[in-house]
Amino acid sequence: MKSRAFLLSLLSLAALGSLPAQAQSNFPNRPVKLVIPFPAGGSTDIIGRALAQQLSDLWGKQMVVDNRPGAGGSIGADFVAKAPADGYTLLLGHTGTMSVNPLIYPNLPYDPAKSFAPVSLVTLLPLVFAANATIPPKTVSEVISYAQANPGKMNYGSAGNGSANHLAMEYFKLLTKTNIVHVPYKGTAPAVTDLLSNQVSLVMVGAATVLPHIQSGRVKVLAVASPKRLEVLPDAPTMSEAGLNNFDPSPWFGILAPAGTPPELVAKINADIVKVMGTEQSRKALASEGAVIMTNTPQQFADLIKADLQRWSKVVKDTGMKIE
Repeated sequence: MKSRAFLLSLLSLAALGSLPAQAQSNFPNRPVKLVIPFPAGGSTDIIGRALAQQLSDLWGKQMVVDNRPGAGGSIGADFVAKAPADGYTLLLGHTGTMSVNPLIYPNLPYDPAKSFAPVSLVTLLPLVFAANATIPPKTVSEVISYAQANPGKMNYGSAGNGSANHLAMEYFKLLTKTNIVHVPYKGTAPAVTDLLSNQVSLVMVGAATVLPHIQSGRVKVLAVASPKRLEVLPDAPTMSEAGLNNFDPSPWFGILAPAGTPPELVAKINADIVKVMGTEQSRKALASEGAVIMTNTPQQFADLIKADLQRWSKVVKDTGMKIE
């Protein structure tokens, strides 16, 4: 009798030990939620939906996009941080939610280092430095010279305090020792609208938001903040080519799961992301947004988040950036 009970106990332990492997092989057996912590229509949303479609096709189960905007992406990030650690709720995080918000938002409800299990980087989004077509400066050097000679006379629009374009422009001002006035908006679209009417002179945004206006001649490209020229703007110089070296504030986008998600499941999702992002379909879908596909391992992604937090900490401190 005791031998039979002992055997049953061993069988139970063996069954429990096989659960992670079974969960990995069966994942997903129901829809997966991808939380995008920004409104529909922006770069984060476009990138997230492209990935969701590809993973839905691969898995045979739908990846459902759930837009949860607010507080610079913090609301959506916090939702995922508190979700079950089973792989069925994921976050499309980016530079702001993981590396900037902890520096500028008091009492942030999540810890980027402890609340998530990084899965994989997905893309980088080089920013385009653009100006209203009517302003006199035609190059980056001319903008710098004009801004230095006329402190406070030029302004720029951003998607809001703490946004990627706000951070990038403050970094630009720090490096060039210029005084260019910040005008925050509730999103990139209204900032670009006021760029068209010359209410603001400059923006530093993703290519997709200004490309139609560049083509119409209402906006001029000064440079792209990227090591290489963009496929969608082949004639636009890089910042280095325009005379400003070591300036690459490109925001990144990547997938994170709640902390505690089994490593085997993280590895499975990582492998599937790497697979779908390596297709020509993904490259074409995101190249039109000016995005550059780049994946990595969970550990490399965790290291990137940590390094980025240190990098932007200095910029935030030196510029005195804060939520206004």
